Formats: sequence, structure tokens, C-alpha cells
Amino acid sequence: MAGANVSGHAEKGTVVVIGAGVIGLLSALEIQSRGHDVIVVDGGNPGGDQSASYGNGAWLSPGAIMPISVPGLWRKIPGYLLDPNGPFVIRWRNLLGLAPWLWRFVRAGDSWEKIAVCAKHRFALCHDTVEGHLGFAKAAGVEHLISRTGLMFVYSSKADAAPEKREWDMRRQFGVSFSEIGEAELRELEPGLAPHYSFGMRLNDGAFLRDTRAYLEALAALLASRGGRMVRARVTGFSFRDGRLTAVKTDRDALSCTKAVIAAGAWSASLAKAAGNNVPLVSERGYHIVLPEVQDRPRTALMPFDGKMAVTPTAAGLRIAGQVELASIATPPDWRRTDILYGYAERMFPDAVRGMNDKTAQRWLGHRPSTPDGLPSIGPSSFSNDVVHAFGHGHSGMCQAPATARLVAAHIDGSPAPFAPDAYRPQRF
Repeated sequence: MAGANVSGHAEKGTVVVIGAGVIGLLSALEIQSRGHDVIVVDGGNPGGDQSASYGNGAWLSPGAIMPISVPGLWRKIPGYLLDPNGPFVIRWRNLLGLAPWLWRFVRAGDSWEKIAVCAKHRFALCHDTVEGHLGFAKAAGVEHLISRTGLMFVYSSKADAAPEKREWDMRRQFGVSFSEIGEAELRELEPGLAPHYSFGMRLNDGAFLRDTRAYLEALAALLASRGGRMVRARVTGFSFRDGRLTAVKTDRDALSCTKAVIAAGAWSASLAKAAGNNVPLVSERGYHIVLPEVQDRPRTALMPFDGKMAVTPTAAGLRIAGQVELASIATPPDWRRTDILYGYAERMFPDAVRGMNDKTAQRWLGHRPSTPDGLPSIGPSSFSNDVVHAFGHGHSGMCQAPATARLVAAHIDGSPAPFAPDAYRPQRF
């Protein structure tokens, strides 16, 4: 069980988890609960600015079943190249390097039959996300950081929701609970929301995190309180003997271990290659802006149909997180992306935001690890079963983390998988 510290196991080896984001920390806690000694190694602090787990939209959505690539997307790619202000941007200078990934990306979403299969496997990872996170949060003493007020998508009218009908029908088929919110109820629920928005679709069982950094720090503290170690270092590779893992190499020293988990987010591809797999992984770069001076914040987390970004009331202020920018990790930030996010904040909450001093805003860029088929890479590497993948969750890492942790722990432990694991195998690429 996620929150329980299980005792009575036979003596087991040491597991090194590479990455202190939410995937790494929850995997480490789940593995630790099964009687293993655990070391988490990362070049930054848990919840640090380098972490996509810190800077995401803070949503815990049981309805996050849709991949980005859907039928007809290929027709829009020229526009994405030409429009620097759109919600999906491809940097020209990186186009050649991205081309093989983009081809797979488009092919993965070229039929609704493929989307339905992908949605099924995404649902397996996200359907119990709130309950999963609550188990860890209670154990860490930070249950109050999870707000269970639902999540709402807002539209200018019911007609504007019609293009997404197929997506909502899929959610209904999987048993995701949602409700239509008419104009009067929307005004009652969110009185500060601009009248431009008059219709909503509410994910009734959704939740969001009030403070992603505090949550990650609490998870790391829980791991340490149970005997886990946190090591600040950069992982450089692995040491094997006769196909068995003996150590994880870092820029400081070697960490002796019998198993390892690659949960290094967008930096995972080179480590996966060192263990025998070429996983097509790119940085789905995302931005956020936090407006600390906004007092009249929404009561729950929202997503506007015309912006496709998460608008979340957090402890630090109103966080607007989103945008998809395909570029290399080394490409400098384009802070105009955060100006676009600020513009949507003004559009949604004109009375609260307009005229505010945006110089106080906190701006962030992070790297979300994305595979072309919309599914993460989870499972033993090709060279050695001792190295297990746990990366490639794109913008859904927070939602998919508890289920990923259970699946990773099953691979480490040799116990039955909690659900069908083959769709996430690294060898599918």
C-alpha cells in the first residue's frame, strides 16, 4: 500500500531511483514500502525549479486520457511553424532534429481507433490519481495540499464544447464522472470569471495541488524518515557484471545497487540508451506564470477552451501553466510564451488581473518528457532487467505518478503487475 511502511520482507538489495520528481519520489516510496533500501539521486533538490513536477499545472485529473496527437493534426503543423503565439509551437531551428519524432507523433494519432487504444492505456494510469496521491499525502502529513473541488473546462458557449464531444464521450465510456455546468451555475461557482465564458464541463472527481513544491519536499522527507537516502549528484551511467547491475555511476562516486529506476524526466534518454534502449524522447517545453497579487482567485482549477492552459489557485498565487513548445532542452526560453499566459489571465479574470503590476509575476520554463505515442516508457530495459524505465509521461506526469509507482515497484519486486504492462514497454519503439 502506498502510504504503509511494510515490514517483514526478506532481506532485499538496494534500489537507486534516478530522479527526484514526482515519478521518482512516488516510485521510491512504493519500492521502499516493499522492503527495499532506496537511494534517490538527482542533480537538483526535490521540488526545485528544474523539476517539471514543480512547474506543472498542479492538476490531478482522472480524465487525462487524450494524447496530443489526434486525427487531422498533421494539417496544422505548418501553422504551428508559422505562428509564434499559438498554443503549440515548433521551433524552426530544431525542426530537422525533431522530424523523426514528429513523424511518429503524427502517425500515432492518425486514426480514432489508435486514439481509443491510447486512451485506454492512459486511463489505466490516471483513473485513481486522486486516491493515489491522497495515500501518499496522508502519510507525509500534507493531505491539506490536495484540494478536491473538481476541475472545470470552461467555454464561451455549449456550442464551443461540441468539437470536443468525442473526447467527452470517451471519458464517459471509461466511467469518468463529469457534469455540464450552465451559465447561472457557472456564475455562482466562479463569480469572478469573465462573462465571455458561459458554459463548463466539470470533472467531478478531479483535484489539484495547492503547492507542488511543498508536496514534493514532503514526499522526500517521508522517504528519508523511513530510512531512504537522498543524494545530490548527476548520474553518468551504469556498471554491469555478467548482465547484472552492480552500480549507478555519478559525477561524484558510484552507488552500489542491485536495481535502478530511470525517472529522470526529459534527461532520461541517454540513460535508457546506456541500458540498451533508444527511446524517442523530446522536451515538450511548458511555461507557467504565477500572479501573487491576485486576491480574487477562482475557487477551483479551470481550463479555458480557447487557451488550453491550467489556471490553478495555488498558495503562491494564481498559476497559469501551459503551452507546448517543441525545441531542444538547450534552446533559450521564449518568455513571450508567458506573456500569452498573462493575457489569458486578464481575459478570464479582468477585474482581478487587469492593471496589476505584472513585474511581480513569477515566470518558469520546464521540460516535460514526451514520447511520440502519448504513453510513458515503463518496464525493464533491454540490456538488463535490473534497470527499469519510468519516464516519458509528457504533461501528465503528476496525474500518472501513483499508478506508475505501483507498476515500477512490481517490476522491481518481481510481483504481479497491478494492470496490463505491455503497452508501456520500452521495447515497443
